[in-house]
Amino acid sequence: RPGNAPIGYVPQQRAFDPDLPIRGRDLVGFGLNGHRWGVTVRPEGVRKRVDGILRRLDAARYADAPVGRLSGGEQQRLRIAQALVGDPTILLCDEPLLSLDLNFQQVIVQVITDWNRTRGATVIFVTHDINPLLSAVDRILLLAGARWAAGSPDEILTSETLSRVYGLPVEVLRHRGRVLVVGAELGGHEPVLAAHEDVIG
Repeated sequence: RPGNAPIGYVPQQRAFDPDLPIRGRDLVGFGLNGHRWGVTVRPEGVRKRVDGILRRLDAARYADAPVGRLSGGEQQRLRIAQALVGDPTILLCDEPLLSLDLNFQQVIVQVITDWNRTRGATVIFVTHDINPLLSAVDRILLLAGARWAAGSPDEILTSETLSRVYGLPVEVLRHRGRVLVVGAELGGHEPVLAAHEDVIG
């Protein structure tokens, strides 16, 4: 839950009510004290942490904006800032790159990768699009119904492994560091990607 500092969570994106009377800074601050009921006066140190993570994610300009009036990508930056502001040791990200342009996807992946490597944090991604994250992960857990596969990206992202797990003929093509999966409709199954300090650190 928000305010549980050891665990940071980026939920799947849902638009906020346009009339929600919460500023960007308030939303991010819930990552530190969201477990408390009611409006709280945050100490100066808390404000500095919130402002610091907003700057790091190039989101400082949204600090005083009503979150409901921001675009989907702008709201997503604030959700990621909220997840990181508590300096979590475990970071759970459910489709964290939705609504973000390609440039900012790279910024977010780099920030989260740095978090993993410098703080020894464990990071788990759930995503449909693995390409922006391939440079940041060392383990993949692929789930498709009752079938699964786990291993390194090189072990999992092969035609043989994907065809076995999905039960369909799948071809994996690689070009300039990107992976293209070609085959029948895969039914919306998602790979779970992980970066852990024991492997990456």
